[in-house]
Amino acid sequence: MSATARAVRTAGRSPRARAVAATARRAAGALAAVTLKRALDVTLGSALLLLTSPALAVAALTLSLRPPRGRGGVLVRETRIGLGGHPFELRSLRTRRLRLGLLSRLPHVVRGELSLVGPAPLTPDENALLGPAAGRWRHGLRPGLTGLAQVRARSGMPWDEPALLDAHYAEHHGTGLDLAILAQSARIPLRAAARRLHHRGKARLSDTDHRLPGYSVAE
Repeated sequence: MSATARAVRTAGRSPRARAVAATARRAAGALAAVTLKRALDVTLGSALLLLTSPALAVAALTLSLRPPRGRGGVLVRETRIGLGGHPFELRSLRTRRLRLGLLSRLPHVVRGELSLVGPAPLTPDENALLGPAAGRWRHGLRPGLTGLAQVRARSGMPWDEPALLDAHYAEHHGTGLDLAILAQSARIPLRAAARRLHHRGKARLSDTDHRLPGYSVAE
């Protein structure tokens, strides 16, 4: 059907019919976006889980061989609020290495309890403090492994408060923004590792390393 024919057909509809059609188009667009986001979670989440499984297995084995310190085992189990406001048990490796702890949550992404990108998963107590408006948009999104608030957390700017960033993500989220956040999430630890290597290399260099044979301070 041509654009002119569609315009004539739409003009002949009642306001109620046009409103219903517009609502249907928005719903179809939202469903397509959700389906694409879920497909990205399953494909990329599965690939990341496959790539990181050896490191996660070694970390789990190391933790299991350590002498017990206090209560708990290899995994930390916490109740968090997911899609639709439904609680689920979030499991993470009991490690002080933040990135390994996050990567150990990848099974939740593949199962659909988390998304790769989204607001941070709230505890039941935090969820109880949400107002009606915040509760609606939060419960309409899967919580994320990473998110806009996490990658902007260290900026120090007043508009980069986690709650404001989560609300901004809920309003503007899409595949492009998700990929940008994932790229930034990967760039942050790589940049930190490069800085550590740089400083470690500088620390190994002393002023005696480059002195010529026979050099004396007295000279």
